[in-house]
Amino acid sequence: MSTVLLVVIGVLVALVVASLRILREYERGVIFLLGRFYKVKGPGLILVIPLIQQMVRVDLRTIVMDVPSQDVISRDNVSVKVNAVLYFRVVDPERAVIQVEDYYGATSQLAQTTLRSVLGQHELDEMLAERDKLNKDIQDILDDQTDAWGIKVANVEIKHVDLDESMIRAIAQQAEAERSRRAKVIHATGEKQASRELREAADELATNPQALQLRYLQTLNDIAADQNSTIIFPLPMEFLRAMESFSRAADAGLKPDGTSDQA
Repeated sequence: MSTVLLVVIGVLVALVVASLRILREYERGVIFLLGRFYKVKGPGLILVIPLIQQMVRVDLRTIVMDVPSQDVISRDNVSVKVNAVLYFRVVDPERAVIQVEDYYGATSQLAQTTLRSVLGQHELDEMLAERDKLNKDIQDILDDQTDAWGIKVANVEIKHVDLDESMIRAIAQQAEAERSRRAKVIHATGEKQASRELREAADELATNPQALQLRYLQTLNDIAADQNSTIIFPLPMEFLRAMESFSRAADAGLKPDGTSDQA
């Protein structure tokens, strides 16, 4: 009798040990009772009755998924290869186990098709310059479609947009042409502003003879500073007018002020 009791006790102890499960802080156990969903347990030490209950472990940590390179044809008919990285996690273990057979594989396939679909609606320039917007669009679509699986898509980042050599050369030529255009526009704008300033300066000097004389003296000073061996001094227009006035007065027998030499 004692032997049978020991056997029974041993079997019970073995059942209890087999029923114990330890789940880490980031793990949850989805419990099924005779094939039907029972509850979600964990973390810590839980009890799963053998043969009657079954448990499926679910990891709640953020999963980093590398989306394979996809062949994408942009809206302007440019063929590129694009790959991305996806960050997601399980927020509802029950739906992640019951609603989809393999939530990791399903999310991966959905990410690939969504990447091709979204990028195919944009031109190449938008793929290269508006990555933040494209990342947000892809994330919103994935998050909405995986919500039924208990999945939360935290972030999507486009990693590389690979172009063929001919397209790289075409983009380089386009960029060079754009830089040349900007340089010409800037140069033309500078010339326009300079001509406007020179015109205003000329108008100011024309109305102020003293300023013109000061400018003349400054020019002579600049020429002298260059240590040239020969300097030609241009005569001011006022001096020439005065000489002309004296010449005319002498020819007419008048003083420069208009009075006659004859008393």
